[in-house]
Parts: sequence; structure tokens; C-alpha cells
Amino acid sequence: MTITAQLVKDLRAKTGIGMMECKKALVASDGDMDKAILYLRERGMSRAAQKSSRTTSEGMLFTHSDSSQQQAVMLEINCETDFVSKNSDFNSFGQQLAALAITKHISSVEELTTATHDGRLVKDLLIDLVSKIGENITISKLQKISTEQGFVSSYIHLGGKLGTLVAFKTKEGANKDDYAELGRDVAMHVIASAPRYLQSSDVDATEVEQEKAIAHKKLTEEGKPDAIIPKIIAGQIKKFYDETCLLQQPYVKEPKVSVQSYLHKHAAGLQVAGFVRMQVGE
Repeated sequence: MTITAQLVKDLRAKTGIGMMECKKALVASDGDMDKAILYLRERGMSRAAQKSSRTTSEGMLFTHSDSSQQQAVMLEINCETDFVSKNSDFNSFGQQLAALAITKHISSVEELTTATHDGRLVKDLLIDLVSKIGENITISKLQKISTEQGFVSSYIHLGGKLGTLVAFKTKEGANKDDYAELGRDVAMHVIASAPRYLQSSDVDATEVEQEKAIAHKKLTEEGKPDAIIPKIIAGQIKKFYDETCLLQQPYVKEPKVSVQSYLHKHAAGLQVAGFVRMQVGE
């Protein structure tokens, strides 16, 4: 019997198994759909479809940068248990996908799952991995960052559960190796201080107005004089920026100065161009 592409697609829809494995099953079963499903079940392959609805709250972060260190990607892949997140096949899969994202200039999970690796679609490779390991596995997040003149530093913490990428801009002709240690230190600061924005101008105006409204209501309820409320609110908004904006945060290695001030003092010409901070399950 001729094994048509439609027959293979139908089997894949029923089982969740990759196209190549479905074709093998149909060939071995002479095109009989029920026998092909049994063939896959006997080999444990249909587990992928059975696992797809299970919650994936564990996982790992994977990073990869290009040879110039001007582009980097951070990828979150989730699984059901922490035990599987330490599995060598799981980790190899994550590292390969992070590298693939850089090589093929991929910037979203959707692009990644439909990309090809070693001649096969990533989404089919994922199904195969689920079948092999026996847990549901999902690719949940992909963040990419780049700089045209500078470098990207990365730092992974908590055994792959928390990570950051920080993009720096340098003066033309600067040697990025001279800034490697400082770049890593700033990345570690991002891990420790969890900034939400790079600088105050990046904060959405709606959020600022909300903070002001909350502060105004609280101060009014406390009975503060109307004349001094605007000054108090201005101070609270500054504190809000100092807590949430990377460049204004107290630098973890020298808390008396901000990150921006520290860079001006110790690395004139080095600027933070952007950052990404990710935590598994967040």
C-alpha cells in the first residue's frame, strides 16, 4: 500500500508523534492506521500525546551567543519534575535549540518550533524527546538581545533556574575583553536586584500615574497637609524609580552609588543598552 503524506499526517494527529516515526509505523503496518498506532504504543512512542496536558512547572534556562558576543538568546524549556530538568538528553536538547536560535536568527518560540534541525522540525524533535523521557516538555519562552557596538554578558543562577542577559555599548574600537568582569558583575546585579526597567524613561506613564494616585490617597488618609503632598509624592516616585530601574538602582557591590554612577566612575564610555531577566516558571 502507498503511504501518502495525508495518511502520515492523520497518524501524527492521532498520536502526537513525529512525521518520520509515523511514516515508519505505517510502512511496518502496511498502511493500517490501527496497527500503526499499536506499533507506536508497543514502542512507547504514544506517550507524548498522553503527556501533553500535564503541567510543566519545572525546567531550565539555556543561553547561547554568537561568536562576536553581540547577540545572545535565553530560552526557557519546562518539564514536570526537577529530576528531568537535570537529564542529559533534556539539557542537550536545550543547548542545541539555544544555538539554533542564534544560527538561524530566531526571535520567538513560534519561529523556533517550526525551524528545522538536522533535517527535522523542532516540534517533531520535541515530541520524540517527550516519548523518550516520559514527561511533558514545553518550550515556553525565548528572549533575544543584541548590540551593534559592544557585547552581551550572561549569567545563570540557581542551577539554571534564574538567568540574565545584559547588552552593553562600548566606544568604537574598545576591547570588550577589558570589560568582561564588569559585565558579569552587572549581570549578577540584575539577578540580585531584579530591575523591571532600564531607566525611568522606559516606565509606562500609566504605571507612574497609578503610583502617584496610590501615594496621594494614602497621604490624604494620613492627614498630610495638601501643600506638602506633591513634594512627598515626588520623593516617593524617585524611590520607585530607584527600586525598579537598573541604572538608578544602588549597585550591589557599592550600594552608596547607583549602577549608572559606578559605570561612569570605573568604565567611562561603557553603557548598558538593555537587559533580559528570566526565572523558570515566572
